[in-house]
Amino acid sequence: MKFIKNLSLTALAGLVLLLASCDKTKPYDIVTPNSEAHFIGKDVQVYAVETDPVPSYNVVIGTTDVSDKDRVVKFKITSPSGAVAGTQYTISGVGADGTGAVTIKAGEALASVTVQAIYSAYTTGRKDSLIFSIMESDVKPAGFLNPMILVLRGPCFEGSVDLNELLGDYLNTNEDFGGTLYGPYATAISAVTSTGATSGTITVDNIYDFGWAPITFELDWSDPANRTVTLDQQEGIAGGTTIGAPDDTYQVMVRAFEGEVGTFSGCTQKLTLKMQVGARDASGAEIWIPDLYVVDLVR
Repeated sequence: MKFIKNLSLTALAGLVLLLASCDKTKPYDIVTPNSEAHFIGKDVQVYAVETDPVPSYNVVIGTTDVSDKDRVVKFKITSPSGAVAGTQYTISGVGADGTGAVTIKAGEALASVTVQAIYSAYTTGRKDSLIFSIMESDVKPAGFLNPMILVLRGPCFEGSVDLNELLGDYLNTNEDFGGTLYGPYATAISAVTSTGATSGTITVDNIYDFGWAPITFELDWSDPANRTVTLDQQEGIAGGTTIGAPDDTYQVMVRAFEGEVGTFSGCTQKLTLKMQVGARDASGAEIWIPDLYVVDLVR
């Protein structure tokens, strides 16, 4: 269970843990999954273009069931970074409009799209994102693991950040709240916005793992050796009881912790977020927990 941080001298009387029981002897109906197509693996995948010749990369498409007939799954590729087929990569069978298809054979549930990066395009730190999206075809697109982002990059250079590469799930998030450890648990970067050539923002979901609203952080990599993550004060994050306030008339808020700055690495896909947590009561007064709150996002 998620710990609750005491906000004031008012102690909470206790917490109630509700346990749901199940009867293991009771037979349950077998649910047959709908026939849907999705990508296999992480929703952001990295294709390292570091040697010549470059090994190809297989983007795997799967289905939630197996059929006794061959099925065609159509997909479309777009590139927000401007990667062009024939210049940065090649994919056999994909048209000029970025559409292609794979056949999942009868009795099988997987098929691959082979991507071949062009080595000469990535020798100077270039990074590209290819967004693969499954389209309506013989199998309905699934509502999960679709779309998928494939990041193509040469030898990693921290001064060349593709914000889209940071999108997606961080399933091994851990935190330290004034010495109280918690994790691993799942967070996600759900949105990114460029604010300059070497700066941008990220929106992080499920920080604290207790129903908090998303929190936005500012990234700066103008000094590749000193990449920073900061945040402005944000309010209305959750009801105050999530951090031990007497009731939910208190509203959780976060701000930068004085003298503490977070950091991130596009190469290792790890972000360290540092902040101070507090609450505003019904009268408008602010109360801040004195402990540093550190959250490490790890894939």
